[in-house]
Amino acid sequence: MDRYERLQTLHRLLSKSRYPVSLGKLMDELGCSRATVYRDIAYLRDAMGAPVEKNADPEGFYYDTTDGPRFELPGLWLNSDELHALVAAQQLFDRSAPGVLSSALAPLKERIDELLSEQAKGKRFPVERVRVVAAGSRSVDEAAFRLIATATLERTRIEFDYRARSTNTPTRRKVSPQRLTHYRDNWYLDAWDHDREALRSFALDRIAHPQRGKEVAIDVQESELDAHLASGYGIFSGPAKAWATLRFSPHAARWVADEHWHSKQQGQYLPDGRYELRLPYSNPRELLMDVLRYGPDAEVVEPASLRSEMRIMLQLAMSAYAG
Repeated sequence: MDRYERLQTLHRLLSKSRYPVSLGKLMDELGCSRATVYRDIAYLRDAMGAPVEKNADPEGFYYDTTDGPRFELPGLWLNSDELHALVAAQQLFDRSAPGVLSSALAPLKERIDELLSEQAKGKRFPVERVRVVAAGSRSVDEAAFRLIATATLERTRIEFDYRARSTNTPTRRKVSPQRLTHYRDNWYLDAWDHDREALRSFALDRIAHPQRGKEVAIDVQESELDAHLASGYGIFSGPAKAWATLRFSPHAARWVADEHWHSKQQGQYLPDGRYELRLPYSNPRELLMDVLRYGPDAEVVEPASLRSEMRIMLQLAMSAYAG
């Protein structure tokens, strides 16, 4: 283990033991030599201010807390695996919402960089070795994002202009924000629409001129949010109205069998090697678009209405190439 992990383990052993911990046990637990244990003890005592005392017989060490409170390691202490995971999370934030979260997380990013530099003993840490690609992400106004996020966390109502892509008509909405959702590289606001008296999901990139109100936001139970917004398929799902049965070729099955389409999906391999997937849906458009990604390797089996809608979409697509 590296020095950070040894110091963490050393601190844990000394803080949890009621009696001096023998030098032999410390060497075994830390996986290091006698000299390394003494160097780590000296660093813990002199640099970190730990109340480490030495016991002569048997030779060992302990925390002397008789004249003060329980000692804790200062600052943020992470082992190498945790730091590497933090780098991946940092890159994910940077790529998934550039300009929106990156500036807010700048102080944390600086602290992460310091920790990585310390762990790498002054060498540059290769953060570019972690790559996150955002596909189809849409830009969101940073000021609007901050206002909406603050209102959501502090439970105040919001008003904003909204232009739904389905109609492209601007409307003024008064909502109680419930939660922010990051879905397929884009941000959405789940909220209670007071004028329509119903739950709605709003794409943040279509929100303009948001204003925080003075009234307290009403709270909708999470179970009700999931029942209305997560029971069907896709971001604008609504309550599930039917179940779709899809079949994929043996070739496509290599991917589909391992994919998560819905929390209640049901899948099985057929005797001929094809893969059958069943899942609930409400609005069929997003589901059909995802099926189309697999082209001739996918088939909508039922219900008949969904199969018919897929046939119409394919015919319209073919008409664009006629002649």
